Amino acid sequence: MADSAGSTADQANTAENNTTNEKKPEETKSEWANLSKDHKLYQFAQALAGEDGILHTAGHNEMYGVELVAPSEGSPSPHTTLIILQKFLRANVDDLEKAKVQLSEALKWRKEYQPLKARDEVFDGDKFKGLGFVTKARGATETKNEEDVVAINVYGAAAKDSKKVFGDTDAFVRWRVAQMEITLAELKLNEATKTIPDYGKGPDPYTAINVHDYLSVSFFRQPAEIKASSSKIIDLFQKYYPETVSYKYFVNVPLVMQWMMGAMKALMSKDSIQRMTWMTYGSELHTCLGKDLPSQYGGSGPALEETALTPKYAETAAAA
Repeated sequence: MADSAGSTADQANTAENNTTNEKKPEETKSEWANLSKDHKLYQFAQALAGEDGILHTAGHNEMYGVELVAPSEGSPSPHTTLIILQKFLRANVDDLEKAKVQLSEALKWRKEYQPLKARDEVFDGDKFKGLGFVTKARGATETKNEEDVVAINVYGAAAKDSKKVFGDTDAFVRWRVAQMEITLAELKLNEATKTIPDYGKGPDPYTAINVHDYLSVSFFRQPAEIKASSSKIIDLFQKYYPETVSYKYFVNVPLVMQWMMGAMKALMSKDSIQRMTWMTYGSELHTCLGKDLPSQYGGSGPALEETALTPKYAETAAAA
C-alpha cells in the first residue's frame, strides 16, 4: 500500500541525478538573491502578495512547516519561502499556473486539516504502533546527500488484523499524515540554505526516501479497507505533498509480484520507474541505503524501535 508524494507529472527528477547540467550541492541561496523578473520562481513569489494573492485568498501561510512570506517593496521573499515555491514548480514541470493552483489548494487543505496538529496528536498504539518509522541513513546510492531522511512503513505489522488498522480510514490517514509531517520536520526546510535547481537541472536535496516493507503481506487478498485507505492516501499525498520524496524502495516483495509490477512499468513514466526499486529480500536494502540500517535490512544500526522517530502513541493494552 505504497503512497505517492511526488509531482503531478510523476513527480520525479531521478534522471536529473546524471544530467550534465546538475548543480553542485554546495551552491547556496546566494544564487536566488537577484532573480530576474522573467524567472518563474520570481513570478511565483510575486503571486503570493496582495489581497488577490495566494496567501490572502487561501487564508493560510504555512507549508511543510515553513511560513510563506510574500515579497514587499525592496524586500524579496525569504529563501525558505522560495524553497517551497520551487518544489511546487518542479512538481508541475515548471508550469507556473498549475503550480499556483496546487499551492493554493494545498494551503487551503492545511488550514482545514491542520496537519501540524496531527503530528503532535496521540494515536492508538494497538492500531498503529510498529507500522511506521522515520530515521536517517548515510551512503544512499540514489541521492547526492551525505545523509538522507528515510520514512519506513512496515505493512506486515498490520497483516494479522488489517481491519483494526485500516478499518477506520480517517484515523489511518490522520496517522499517516502525522508520520509525513515528522518526516518533513526532519528535512529542516525552515533552516534550508541550499537552493533547489530548476526543473530538469538537478535533484532536490530536500526530499526524503520512502521504504515500503511488505514482509508477511498477502498481495492476492487485499481487503476493502486496505484498498480504501491506500486510495485515499495516494490521492491526498499527490495533491498536497508534492516534491517530498526522492526515491522509493519496495522490499520483501515476492518474485511473482515483482513480475506483475514489472508489467506495470509499461503504464509508468520513465521518471517514475527510475525512482523505484523492488527487492525480494529486505536484507538487501543496505546495499542501497548503507550500514546505518537495522539488521533486518542488512545493516548494523540499532533497531528502529530504539532510535527512529514515530507518531506519539497511547499506552497499549498489552503494556498497561
